[in-house]
Amino acid sequence: QAFFCILLCVPWGSSCPPSCQCTERAGAKAVLCSSRHLEEIPKDIPRDAVFLKLDANSITRIPSNAFRHLSHLEELDLSRNAIEKIDRAAFKGVAAGLRTLDLSSNRIRSIPKEALLALNAKLRLANNPWHCECALQEVLWEARLDPDSVQDITCHTAPRQEYVGKPLLQVLDAGVNFCSVRQRTTDVAMFITMFGWFAMVIVYVICYVRHNREDACKHVDYLKSLPSPQGHAE
Repeated sequence: QAFFCILLCVPWGSSCPPSCQCTERAGAKAVLCSSRHLEEIPKDIPRDAVFLKLDANSITRIPSNAFRHLSHLEELDLSRNAIEKIDRAAFKGVAAGLRTLDLSSNRIRSIPKEALLALNAKLRLANNPWHCECALQEVLWEARLDPDSVQDITCHTAPRQEYVGKPLLQVLDAGVNFCSVRQRTTDVAMFITMFGWFAMVIVYVICYVRHNREDACKHVDYLKSLPSPQGHAE
C-alpha cells in the first residue's frame, strides 16, 4: 500500500528533468528549473507542460525546435540567462499557444525577426545589449511587446553614436528609421556596383578602340612601305 501511495503522490516525477521540479499550478503542469546552473535547455521536459521556468541559468543559445514537442506550453521564462543566439525556428511548434515569453536580462544583441513575429505571445525583451537596427525596429512595431518593458529596450550599439544609450522607442519617436537607413545603404552599394561595371565597360571600349586604331596605323604604315606600282613599271 505504501508503494502505491508513492506512485499516486508522484504520478509524473519520473518524466521530470533531474535538475528541475515538476508540479501543478491551478491544475496545469509546471516545470520549474530556475537557478539550476543549466547551460542548455533540458531535453526531457514533459510534453504536457504548460508553465516552464528556465530563468537565472547559464543558457547561451536557443536552437531550432527547442520547444517543438511542448504543444501545451503557454508561459516560458528564459530571463536572466546568458543567451546570445536565437535560431530562426527556435519557437517553432509553440507559436500558436504561447501567451508569455520572457527574454529579458540576457546578452541578446540581435534576433531574427522571423523567430518572434510568428508568436502571439506577449514579449519581454528589456535589459539586453541590443544593436539597434531594422530587424529590431520591425519587432518593436509588429510584435506584441509587454508595454511595461518597452522603455527598457535600449540601444547598446547603433549605426550612429548619438543613439547609443537611448531607449529604442525614444529614438524611433524622434523620427529615426533604421529600415530606411538600410535601404539607402543598399541603394548606395548597388549604385557603386553599377558604376564599377559601367566604368569597366568604358575602359574596355577605350582599349578596344585604341587597339584597333594602332592596328590600323600599322597597316597604313605597312602599305606605305610597299613599292608603288609606278616605280616598279619604270
